[in-house]
Amino acid sequence: MTTTIAKGVLQANGDIAAEPTIDAGLVADAVVYMAGLPLDANVLTMTVMATKMPFVGRG
Repeated sequence: MTTTIAKGVLQANGDIAAEPTIDAGLVADAVVYMAGLPLDANVLTMTVMATKMPFVGRG
């Protein structure tokens, strides 16, 4: 799903630039971690993102 993003996509300033991506397995690991918690525990928020992502979110 991220092949196009890694090659380059249109940016807000009109340039075409590749964006950092993250391996889907790492996201799956985070989901497995949350699913493995005891029922009396909760993950309120967790951000899993590529380390070179310049901003959290897209505006």
